[in-house]
Amino acid sequence: MITITPSGRILGATIEGLELSRPLDDAALAQVTQALGAYGVLRFPRQRLDAAMLRDFSARFGELEVNVANAFPADGLPEVMILSNIVENGRPLGLADAGQDWHTDMSYSRTVAFANVLHAVRVPRRDGRALGATEFSNMHMAYDALPAELRTRLGGMTVLHDFEKFWEMMRRERGSARAPLSEAQRRAKPPVSHPVFLTHPITGRRVLYANPGYAMRINELPTAESDATLAFLFAHQLRPEFRYRYEWQEGDVLVWEDIGTIHRALADYRADEPRLMIRCQVMATKHVPCATGHARS
Repeated sequence: MITITPSGRILGATIEGLELSRPLDDAALAQVTQALGAYGVLRFPRQRLDAAMLRDFSARFGELEVNVANAFPADGLPEVMILSNIVENGRPLGLADAGQDWHTDMSYSRTVAFANVLHAVRVPRRDGRALGATEFSNMHMAYDALPAELRTRLGGMTVLHDFEKFWEMMRRERGSARAPLSEAQRRAKPPVSHPVFLTHPITGRRVLYANPGYAMRINELPTAESDATLAFLFAHQLRPEFRYRYEWQEGDVLVWEDIGTIHRALADYRADEPRLMIRCQVMATKHVPCATGHARS
């Protein structure tokens, strides 16, 4: 029997009664998908998955992405990426600085992301306290709280998203080992545009779809007005009442949807406090957001 226990906060629920190493049947998939729309962030505790198991579970929600950087595949599987600060024999085991600022994944892609799936293998700790939390913000609530005049004015407008913006933000961080994107990588992910507001494919409600990590400009506005409007939207969507902080435990599988949330990883741990996760990115091939326009270069 599947049990769903809401966090009691703006996002989040815990689902128990599923062993994710086994195939997810259609009824369970439907129940989990509806819960994902209702709560945005789902925790499955006490799971033991290898990379292939995580891939198979994640693929039930849609097509899996292979990251454009094509780095740190788990067990040779390109759909599963290792996130880790561990260095073995002088070589990093995984990507150490993944997601350490506010963003939503794959907004820079013509097909946007539907969900992220992360499995915590090792969680950094200090004095018995878990570190490396993930923080989320609710874009349903952010849209609802916008001034009505602004919702009307921006309703038919689009935002340009660029993969290189976030990559370079991370490269500027102290100690980053990221190399600049190659020309081939930039060509693989050219900037694209999406509507400022999307209709969520599960809830049917409008969400704000412009995040600090990738959004560059509002195409229909002059540069200065676009910059000012985006600055307002970025500050607005991070209001404390929209935010939810998740503290990891070993064995957790966390699934969050990328259309109605933005997120960031908190890098409050040292190099000698090991963190190891494996990750899949589910694209919105099954759950396509309704939009007032089309992605364009």
